[in-house]
Amino acid sequence: MVQMAELDWMTYQSRVNTKGCLIFLPVGALEQHGPHMSMNPDVLIPQAIADAVTDRLDNAMVAPPIAYGYKSQQQSGGGNHMPGTTSLDGHTLSCTIRDIIRELVRHGVRRIVLMNGHYENSMFIVEGVDLAIRDSHHNGVEDLNIMILSYWDFVGDDTIKRLYPEGFTGWDLEHGGVMETSLMMHLYPDLVDISKIIDHEPAEFPPYDMFPVDPSLTPASGTLSSAKNATPEKGEILMKVCVTGITDAVRKKFSSIPIISDPAR
Repeated sequence: MVQMAELDWMTYQSRVNTKGCLIFLPVGALEQHGPHMSMNPDVLIPQAIADAVTDRLDNAMVAPPIAYGYKSQQQSGGGNHMPGTTSLDGHTLSCTIRDIIRELVRHGVRRIVLMNGHYENSMFIVEGVDLAIRDSHHNGVEDLNIMILSYWDFVGDDTIKRLYPEGFTGWDLEHGGVMETSLMMHLYPDLVDISKIIDHEPAEFPPYDMFPVDPSLTPASGTLSSAKNATPEKGEILMKVCVTGITDAVRKKFSSIPIISDPAR
């Protein structure tokens, strides 16, 4: 993989000026993931997937990730009241994404993939991209194309049945559960301590949200389902499925988009 930040500026500019240059921007969060795991899976996992995908593509780079995300929500991340979870206002995240894209466009980049690793980021990423495209159009740039994706959307039903033979609780309760723990066990085993996994029934929430939240609704572990069935082997399967699916999607979509600007810009 090619890390944008590790290049000197002339090498970077040369790559940007090469036809079809593509930059991945991982967007994560700093959020508690239970007592058995570090607080940075939401940024480490999308960055690792972006690294692996760019290895399969021509002239692709990975930009430094955004390591903070939008506020953890109780029914998908345990809640922003949990110690260690360190979040941004939605407006701040959207403006950060807008500013980074605006700078990449200034460099000459016209093809960008935002790799989301934190569910709550989704619509604030969309807002940041919308603002960046609007600004680009105002500046006369009409050929900017941006893909937004969340890696878990590439995990299909067949893979879910294979990895969750005991039954799938749903993505909303996967926080700190089998998927994230398995991926971390595969990618960063030193950041997982399986002896600290707390086995408990999936969290139960009402079909609505109340604010301020009731902290008692969040399991004491901070996870929303048990990670007891997580394994490095499951993480390897998930990694292969995500990398293959995302690579295919990026190749297919961007190959159909004509390059209008002169690469020498």
